[in-house]
Amino acid sequence: MNSISKNLYKIKSSLPENVTLVVVTKTQPIDKIHEVYLSGHKIFAENKVQELVDKYEQLPKDIEWHLIGHLQTNKVKYIAPFVHLIHSVDSLKLLQEINKQALKNNRIIKCLLQIYIANEETKFGLDFNEAEQLLKSNELAELKNISIVGLMGMATYTEDKAQIKKEFHSLKLFFDKLKQHETLNLKLDILSMGMSSDYQLAIEEGSTMIRVGSSIFGERK
Repeated sequence: MNSISKNLYKIKSSLPENVTLVVVTKTQPIDKIHEVYLSGHKIFAENKVQELVDKYEQLPKDIEWHLIGHLQTNKVKYIAPFVHLIHSVDSLKLLQEINKQALKNNRIIKCLLQIYIANEETKFGLDFNEAEQLLKSNELAELKNISIVGLMGMATYTEDKAQIKKEFHSLKLFFDKLKQHETLNLKLDILSMGMSSDYQLAIEEGSTMIRVGSSIFGERK
């Protein structure tokens, strides 16, 4: 068993049953991703649309592809035919475009709302109030080709574990609150939080989906 397979096995065997591992493949070559695929794992994520499309075309078609990076409305059409889950939805305008492209492809596309929980300017996302307003809006209720299946958040990049836990905890409380108000296109099952550096803390705080790359492939060059 090579190091990639070993790392993958080590992480997967340590996860609780209710937690899904999404393997982040950004900047990784096709042969390394194929190695993970041959180990039996088929859930992958990319940050950039172009890289996602390129890899989708080159790799087996039973892979479940997620987009986890910031998504511009003009790029939605490229991934709408095949993307399994979009983690980074941060506006009604983007949801409307995803809905439009999903309709063209005769699909319902699953989405997560990205919530801003970090103490960092560079992160995207809705704050709690904006997310609540969006979820209560009549405009959202009209979108029949999207399904909001959960929330995603990124904690501050810091060594301070207490701060990271606090941020994840705040998102879990918000997730639990929203779960009480489910509608036809809002059924919250997924709480996507935690990356290579902090996924253990995220799981302790209730994450059901983690996004891990460097802990499997090694640090990016």
